[in-house]
This record gives sequence, C-alpha cells and structure tokens, in this order.
Amino acid sequence: MFHPLIKDTPWPAKAGSRTALGPLPGAASTAAIAELAARADIKRPIVVLVASSSEAHSLERELPLFLADPIPILTLPDWETLPYDHFSPHQDIVSQRLRTLYELPKLRHGIVILPITTAMLRTPPQHYVEGNTLDLSVGDTFEADSFTKSLALNGYRAVETVFEHGEFAVRGALLDVFPMGSDMPYRIDLLDNEVETLRTFDSETQRTVDRVERIKLMPAREFPIGGDATHRFQMAWFESFEGDADLCPAFTEISAGRVPGGAEYYLPLFFEQCGTVFDYLSDNAALILLGDHYGAAQRYWSEITGRFEEYGIDPRRPLLPPQRGFIPVEEIYSQLGDYAVLELKPDEQSPAHARTNLKAPPLLTEADGPGAYQEKLARFIEDHQGPVLLCAESQGRREMLLESLAKVGLHPEACDNWPGFVGSHVDFGITVAPVDRGLYAGPGQPTLICEAQLFGQRVAQRRRRARQQETDTDAIIRDLTELRQGLPVVHIEHGVGRYLGLQILEIDGDPAEFLLLEYAEGNKLYVPVGSLHLISRYTAGDPDTAPLHRLGSEQWEKARRKARERAADVAAQLLDVYARREARVGHAHELDETKWQQFCEGFPFEETPDQAAAITAVKDDMCAPKVMDRLVCGDVGFGKTEVAMRAAFIAAQNGRQTAILVPTTLLASQHHANFRDRFAGWPYTVEVVSRFQSAKDLEHIIARVKSGEIDILVGTHKLLQSDFGFRDLGLLIIDEEHRFGVKQKEAIKALRAEVDILAMTATPIPRTLNMALGGLRDLSIIATPPARRLSIKTFIREHSIALVKEAVLRETLRGGQVFYLHNEVRTIEESARKLGELLPELSIGVAHGQLREQALEKVMSDFYHQHHHILVCSTIIETGIDIPNANTIIIERADKFGLAQLHQLRGRVGRSHHQAYAYLLSPPRSVITSDAQKRLEAIEAAGDLGAGYQLASHDMEIRGAGELLGAEQSGQINQVGFSLYLSMLESAVAALRRGDIPDIDQPLDTGTEVKLHVPALIPEDYLPDITTRLVLYKRIAQANNAEQLREIQVEMIDRFGLLPEPVKNLFTAALIKVRAQQLGISEIDMTDEGGSIEFTTATVVEPAAIVNLIQSDPLCYSLSGSGKLRVKKSLPTLSSRAEFVEALISPWLEAA
Repeated sequence: MFHPLIKDTPWPAKAGSRTALGPLPGAASTAAIAELAARADIKRPIVVLVASSSEAHSLERELPLFLADPIPILTLPDWETLPYDHFSPHQDIVSQRLRTLYELPKLRHGIVILPITTAMLRTPPQHYVEGNTLDLSVGDTFEADSFTKSLALNGYRAVETVFEHGEFAVRGALLDVFPMGSDMPYRIDLLDNEVETLRTFDSETQRTVDRVERIKLMPAREFPIGGDATHRFQMAWFESFEGDADLCPAFTEISAGRVPGGAEYYLPLFFEQCGTVFDYLSDNAALILLGDHYGAAQRYWSEITGRFEEYGIDPRRPLLPPQRGFIPVEEIYSQLGDYAVLELKPDEQSPAHARTNLKAPPLLTEADGPGAYQEKLARFIEDHQGPVLLCAESQGRREMLLESLAKVGLHPEACDNWPGFVGSHVDFGITVAPVDRGLYAGPGQPTLICEAQLFGQRVAQRRRRARQQETDTDAIIRDLTELRQGLPVVHIEHGVGRYLGLQILEIDGDPAEFLLLEYAEGNKLYVPVGSLHLISRYTAGDPDTAPLHRLGSEQWEKARRKARERAADVAAQLLDVYARREARVGHAHELDETKWQQFCEGFPFEETPDQAAAITAVKDDMCAPKVMDRLVCGDVGFGKTEVAMRAAFIAAQNGRQTAILVPTTLLASQHHANFRDRFAGWPYTVEVVSRFQSAKDLEHIIARVKSGEIDILVGTHKLLQSDFGFRDLGLLIIDEEHRFGVKQKEAIKALRAEVDILAMTATPIPRTLNMALGGLRDLSIIATPPARRLSIKTFIREHSIALVKEAVLRETLRGGQVFYLHNEVRTIEESARKLGELLPELSIGVAHGQLREQALEKVMSDFYHQHHHILVCSTIIETGIDIPNANTIIIERADKFGLAQLHQLRGRVGRSHHQAYAYLLSPPRSVITSDAQKRLEAIEAAGDLGAGYQLASHDMEIRGAGELLGAEQSGQINQVGFSLYLSMLESAVAALRRGDIPDIDQPLDTGTEVKLHVPALIPEDYLPDITTRLVLYKRIAQANNAEQLREIQVEMIDRFGLLPEPVKNLFTAALIKVRAQQLGISEIDMTDEGGSIEFTTATVVEPAAIVNLIQSDPLCYSLSGSGKLRVKKSLPTLSSRAEFVEALISPWLEAA
C-alpha cells in the first residue's frame, strides 16, 4: 500500500536524502511504518523520531496490529524529569534505557521509537554500556566477594530483600540480584566457587519461578561511580566550576560514593567524551520523522536554557551549560542529515514527494441515541463496497460488539492483524488491539474502524496489571514488619509493654533467642521466640500514650475481663442480627453461564485474587434464596466497581432493576459513564439521576423507571425520594457507604425489605476483623493492589512558587495532568488566576462543590478528556474519581487534613505506570501543631502501594471496627489492643454458635510450650535481617498444621539456602507443638534423662489412657498432681526425644 509510493525515492538507501510522504491521517502513519519495516528488501533498523513520550507510547501500542509477524520494537524512554532536576529517573526507566542502549548496536532489523526530547539527551559512550555488562552462566567460576564489589561499583545497592531493579542481597551461598534491563530478579546459588543454579524469582513472594542457563548484568546507572570514575568526576568538576567544591552537596555526595538525586545532569563529568543515541545505531539505519518534532525540539531547548538561567546561579549547585548536557537543536538536525530521512505528513496541505489518497477516518458516533451506531455502521459498510476491519479494545469488548452487531445482521469474521485481514479478502472482519485511530483510503479500499469512531471521544485510559496470589500471611507480616524498637505490643498474659528488640541468651548452655519487652516501672520480660503467637502489635490510638501495665499486678486481669464481657455482649447482638437475616427469604437469581462468561471477559484487566474472591461471593449470594447483605471494602482504585457491575449484570439478566446510590454528583456521572461503557452491547439501559438534570428530564426518567424500561439507575440521595417507584427493584448498590448520614441510612433501610444489598466502602475494615466475625456480616476485602503501579513519591514542603512551577512542569512535560487542591472556595478562583500567571501556556480548570451542576460536569469532563492540564479543585475529588493520566497532586495547607483524608486524596494519582508525585504544602514547621506534623510524617513514610492499609491501620482499623461493631467498642479496644480484642470476640462468637455460654473466666488459650533443650533458633549468620527473622518466627509459631510448616521450610530453603541445625530443631519443636495443641497439652519438657508432659483442664486425652500407660511401665511413667505426667527415660539426642514424644501422643490423637 505504501511501498510502491516511495520505491522510486532515495529512501532508505541514500544517506543524506530527504523524502516526504503524505497525507497520513489517523493510524495511517503507524501502518506505513509497520509495512516499510517488515519488508525483506529493507533489512535495516528503522528509527522513528516522534515529538513526545505520549506519541511514542501510542505508536508502540498500535504497531503490533499492523505487523504480520513480530519484529523487534525498541523504545528509548524519556527520563521523565525536568532539565537540571533535583530528581533522578525511576529505576524501571533507567533499566529500560540501558537495555535499549545495549541492544541498539546489535539490531540489524526492527523499529526503534525515539522521542526527540530523549534524543537531545547526551548518553554514556557506547563502550561504557558494552564494557560494564557481565555475563554469567551455570558452571562459571565465581568469586562472591569480587562479584559483589563489582556490582557495587556498577551502582547496584546492597539490601536485605530484593524488590526493585538495581538491588542485590547476599545470604551465605545465595545471591539475589535484580539486573537492569531484566524483567525478573535472579537467584544465584553457589557450590564452593562455582555457579550451581540460576533461577528467576518473584519479587512479591520471593519464591522461585523458573531455572535459566545464563544471565546478563548491566550497570545500574548511565554513569560509573567509585574508584577511577570518581577521580575523573572530581577533576572534571574543578575544570568546569569555580568556587569551593566542598560546599556543593552534589560534589561531596558523589565523592563519597553516593548518588544524589539529579546526578544524571552531571553525566559529562564522568566521561572523557559523552555520546549521543546516534552513536549506538548501525551505519545503515534509516530514519522516519513523525509529528511536530521540530517544534517539540525547539520548545524543549528553550525549556533547558530557561531553567539553566533560572537555577544556574546557585553556587551550591552549579550547572553544566546546556551544550554540554544536551544536544542543541541545530546539532541534532545536522546529525539527522547523515541518514536517509522519510518524513510522514499528517495533513493534505503539507508538501510531499509522494502523495497517498488517504482521507480522515469517518466518525460513526452514537449521537442520535444509543444503539444507533449499529445502523450507522451497517449503512457505512453497504455504501463503502469494500473490506472493513473493526477493532475492539479487548476480548470482552469484542464479544459485546459481536452480539450487538448480530442484531442488525452483521457477522464479522475474526482476524489476527491488519496484513492478515487485507490478504484474506474478508469483507467484514473484527480484531482486538489497543488502537484509538482509524484508517480510511476512500470507498472500496480496505478500511480500519476503531471503537473511538463508534462511541465518540473515549479516552481509553490504560493500565498494566500483573497476577498475584491472594495473601493471608498478609496480616501477620503487616503486624510485624512495622515493629520498631520502642513500639507497644500486647502479651496475652502480661498486658501492654514496649518492644526493645531481639536478644540471644544462654539457657542450660544452649543459645535461644528472646524478645525483650519493657513494662511499667522499667520491669523487663523475656519472651521465647517460640511463644511469638502470644504477642501482637498494639494498634489502638497513639503508640506514645499506650497504657503500659505493671508486671504481676491485677490491673491487666481487670482490663482483660471487662473487654471479654463486652465482646460476649457484642457477639450475642451480632448473632441475633444474623439469625434474623438468615430467616428472611430472598430472590434466588438464575444465571446463564455463557452470557456471564462473556460479560466477565469484557473486563479489560487481570482480576486480582481478592477481587475474584469478592465476585464469586456476590454471585453465590445472589443465586441463593436468601437476601444478600454484603459489604465490599477496598482501598481507592482497587477495583470495587467491577464487583458492582457483575452484581448489576446478574440482576439485569433476571429482569430486575438495580439502583446505585453514590454520595456525590461527580461520582454519579463517572459511574454512569463506566456502567454505560461496560454494558455497551448488552440490551440493558443505564441512566443517571443527579442535580445535573432538569425537572422535565427527571419526570421522564421516573416514568421510565416505573414502567421498567430502565434496568440500572445511578443517582445521589435523590434516589431515596419517595417518587421513585421501581417496577421490580432487585439490587441496591451503595458506594462509599460511610459517607451517608443516619437519616439517609434509615431511608435506605425502608427501601430494603427484600432487596439484595451490596455496600462498598474505602474505609479498610481489616481482614482479621472479618475472620473474627466468622461471617456474621458478609464481608469481602480487596487488599491486593492492582497492576504494577509505581508507588507515589510524597514530599512535605513549605509553600513556594518555584516548587509549584517545577512540580507542574515535570508532570505536563511528560504528557500528564495535575490536581491542585485548594480547599477554600472563597479564594479558589484567585488561586487559579495566580497559577495562570505563573504558567501562562497551560490550560487550567476549576472545580468545587458550589459550582452550578452543568459547569462542574463540564470541567470534570474536560479534565478527563485531557483538555485541561491543571485542575484547581476542592476536596470534591476525594471520592472515586478515576483519571489515570493525572499523576501529580499538589495539596495546599496539607496540615489541615486528617490522615485518612490525605491518604484518600493522594490515592487520586498513581493509577498508571508512571511515577506519581504528591506534594503536601504546609506553612513553616514552627506554626503547625505537633499532631499535624505527625500526620504529615506518617503519610510521607507510607509511600508504598496498599500503604493505605498500614497507614490507615493506625487511625482506621479502629474506625472500621466502630463501623461494624458500634462506636462504643473503641474504648474496650483501647484497653487491650485491637488484635487481642478480636481473638476474644472470635472465641465468644464460636461459643455462642456451638450453643455454649461464653466463659469469661476461662484462661485464654496460650498454646503448647515445647522445650527440647537443644538450640532452636534462626541464627543471625543465616538470616541477618531482624524484621524478616521476626516475621518467620511469628509464622512458625502461628502455623496450625504440618502442611503450613512444610510450606515455610520450602520457602526458607528457596530464599536463604539449606537450613542449619538450629532451624531444623525449631521446626521439629513446632511440629510437636502443632500436634500437642490438638490434645490440650500445655507444656512438653524433655531433657536427656526424660521430662514431663502437662495437660490443661480441657484436655481431650482420656484419664483411662494415662492410667493404662502408667500401669504398662511404672518405672518409666508417674503422675505428679492431677495434670502432669512425669517420664524417666534416657533420651540423649533431639531425634530420640522427638520420636519418643511422637510415639507417645500418636495413639491419643487417634483416639481423639
């Protein structure tokens, strides 16, 4: 299609020539690039120079559709920082850049996508990347010390556990490393001085995935550090700058072997001569230019020089002149003159050597009512008289389109890609690809139609998502990973004390590890690591004011008893509610499995395991003959909406209506758009009621609801007004349940009689609480964060104009958008005006709750469709608004917000694969309260994903408990701590369910203590990291069966190498404990001369069995008191003790 037009031009063979081809509207430019790159007679790398990073992303997404066979596609990403920035690029970006620079010289055939701004950055010389890449294969001789030294010199960071690119960890004969340019980290297993195995592992679970034969280790940065490199840097610094170098942090940090943020902008000082990206290309590479690359290059250069003039005057951070760090526009275009260049022109007006007859793709939007696009498409195909390929965004969307097109008699055939379609002579085909632009060459010619042409302006916001396992060790690990010295913990028998660290003590000549706790009046308590299950974090209020108890006093006993009484009362109330709910008969929905499957496939992302579990639970509830009353909790953006959509689908399938209740008008319109989108192609009508509508529209909707024409209705509390008579309401979905007031909740209950309810909230109700309630309230918790999102970089800064300008430009230059939060409606317009003066070239929208409805709707819609760069707004954005392209939020007067609110607001960004930034601006530290200071520090520390869960655990677990159990519970929880209160509630609920009365005086079950008098611990030289040791101790102590213990063993061998003897002893004792616990044995103590076994009052071992035992061998066994069996027997080794105990308790276990 395109090659014949240029076959007589000098491109691609004649270096220094220029050829223009056009017009190429829509996706035609991508099709042309793919066709030319795939030709056998153009066997050479084709470098596509585009104007911006966002154009590079689009091109990379669209290319596979137009390629018949895959060919290599390399992208050199932008640093995503501002010129002369204080930040360094994210490790993942550096990793991808190094991989591309490594592969470029070897590329003989393929496509290289290069934003012009990236091409203007100076690069390390080619020999640096090539010469500092290490190859490692199984069987290689391996010097661990010199290897780790060379890793450190190459910029890798030594850590305890490897999670990110550029990190390594050494544990004895195991070495974990996450090489730059690799998709997964590697585990190197050594035998003496030889590489025995190389394995990839999952950085989330730390478990092995696969074996490999060889790996490549690239340098961790684009410049060397340490040794000669540092010396060269220092010499170059003295030549380049005047003044005292020791006063410059960048100089002193790099001299000390550390890398400060923004060190990349000193790249030329590390090398005799820097390179450019063109040095890496093979001689026969050909160039294609796309878009307004020249304008973009000039704008970038003026940005560079402007920032140099603005910031280059600081003597503590001198800057290299622009020509040294970047390539000037004239220089880069003179370099382009050395290649054969093909310029692709998008419009008809541009002059071109070769002209196509392509037209702008036609729009077939559904402007005249839903469903109309099918007729329009049918008419277009009829008039077109040529092949048409329809492109759906995902498999699920494809199924929907197929179904809705079948109604107008259209049955497209499935095609893999565009070349396959053109060659197959199919009249009407359908394929799946993330393409937003069509391709049209006039009547009779092959034409590509994408969803954006059918449904209008649909910015398909895309995210990445990776599968993960559902976690249940989650709670344990979260409980202890944050256990720092000085934090309060609760010991079941002794109350609240402070944790002071781990200590090794000699007991009977054997080393054992203990937790050291400090109680009131400075009393100390040593807790053996085998009893870690008796200890939990104290999460109830401020750790500094936790009520420390006195050892050996009545005080703890009283607090514990009172809390138990309250827990028993609460359990009784909950059971009463539960029994009443179980007695109500609801509607059992029926499900057409094939349609359900089709609907599920329409979900364009990978489900997270938690999400899948929530969906299954909702489906089971609705298909059972009882009334559903389920609460789904999940952090912002963790995918609760999809759960609601599946529920609405089940109701609609059964001809019943769904009402969706949301707290704000904004959220209503977003849900409406999302539901419309998701139900496109299904015969169900989705409508919205909100302040945005006129009285006439409302009447019309009310009439349609009564007649049953509307299947799904989204609305704010207007829905609760009595004039909404649903014909057959089957499901009520309540979003952000905690935002509704008491009166509104009463109105909801009146609606409720036999209606299924699905409530959703972002207040995290901890999974542990859910387990304790044992299903009394149907709860689904979504705690797995979606996608490989990068965590949010959070900064607390004093307000300054320069900082705001930097932050906004850093985001907008990479094609993103910014939320600017100003929470005073009186002065919000003034704030927007000042921003406009500061950044005159950017478009700014203003949104707050007092705007007229239509105005608010328009601003939000414009921002979503990327017509504004900045949205100056109030906290109206706090709930549910989903704009993945906005990845920076600036919050003015952050000291005035609560922790939970700051977390919610910060969750508005970081919803794509870009690094997100949150700036919390506050007045000088001296004028804000210490509480505000603490809140800001807490949110700065919790930058990780799902951090809402840790962070919120402090001020929200209690709130979550209050929401489920009633607020007056908080007092009891404060006394004994959250975890212990839960275990009391759990045992009370279990007792009532069995029909027993909870025994408030019964001692709490503390498990079995096993003493075998051998060293049983995890040695420090096997696992040096204290936190990981603590977590493993706790997991071993809490294991309930042999299977769980085996699982932990396998994991430890995988992560840290073969188990040393003391760890094997620890597992032996743990296994005995697991078995003895089932029998109600409180202590087993065995030495080399025998020992004792102590039973609890509730033991299940029959007295007759013990009497028979003593009678069978009175020299060996005797009873001491009513519950202690003494043993006299020579048991010199650990194995003999373990075998003896096992032989003793096995018959009791069988009898029980």
